[in-house]
Amino acid sequence: MPQFPRRRPNPIGKAPKKPRFSKFMRQQGADAASKPRPRGIYLLPNAFTTGALFCGFFAIVMAMNQRFEHAAWAIFVAMVLDGLDGRIARLTNTQSEFGAQYDSLSDMVSFGAAPALVIYEWSLRGLGKLGWIAAFVYCAGAALRLARFNTNIEVVDKRFFQGLPSPAAAALVAGFVLMMVDLEVPGISLPWVSWVIALFAGLTMVTNVPFYSFKDVNFRKSVPFIAVFLIALGFALVSIDPPKVLFPIFVAYGISGYIVYFIRLAKGKPVSIVQTEEEPVDQSERR
Repeated sequence: MPQFPRRRPNPIGKAPKKPRFSKFMRQQGADAASKPRPRGIYLLPNAFTTGALFCGFFAIVMAMNQRFEHAAWAIFVAMVLDGLDGRIARLTNTQSEFGAQYDSLSDMVSFGAAPALVIYEWSLRGLGKLGWIAAFVYCAGAALRLARFNTNIEVVDKRFFQGLPSPAAAALVAGFVLMMVDLEVPGISLPWVSWVIALFAGLTMVTNVPFYSFKDVNFRKSVPFIAVFLIALGFALVSIDPPKVLFPIFVAYGISGYIVYFIRLAKGKPVSIVQTEEEPVDQSERR
């Protein structure tokens, strides 16, 4: 019978050679991993940003149609949506540079252009040049505030905002309009009050006055029972008469920054909120 050559046994301690096919597959996997992934746009957080942008545009349209109550409520809805998009992006790990820039552009429409046009159409038109100048100061203040926020986010103490945040400034303007409309007070009778509010909100946005940001509040941490009761009480008070409750709340917030500023000044503490120590920066805050 013909004898076939026997295979030599593997030497002790040496593994058998792997076929070249596995080496080829490993090379293909390495090449695929080294290729940059295509940049996509996350749907969920940007859908909320688009909703906030729509509310800002809707507020402008309603102001042009002299329906100021609808315009003011649209700005408040934009505030809610703007607060949700960033938190949803962080919870779902869908942060992106596109989302951060898109959010800033949406804020400029909803909290910059829309409140300026609403208060101009409602009350400032009768002042002529002084009226539209006050509206422009507010609009320019919102633009500068957003630009500074995007550039200083890595050096500013996250516990405080540098200047009045644009959503709070928009709520101050829209809340005043909403309360006066609810009281059936015509805007033409309060032009100088509207002028002062527009200038105050616009200039406060570009100051260095620190405003508490509530970003250090840990919602996952247990709290006393009284805290939950106070939250429920707050919702109940707002629901009683929203126009008359929301405006004083944002007036108090708008003044709180100056109170903190002068308290720090009196105690000799640094007024600037720029961080002096190196701290890890959460890039997701840019949304």
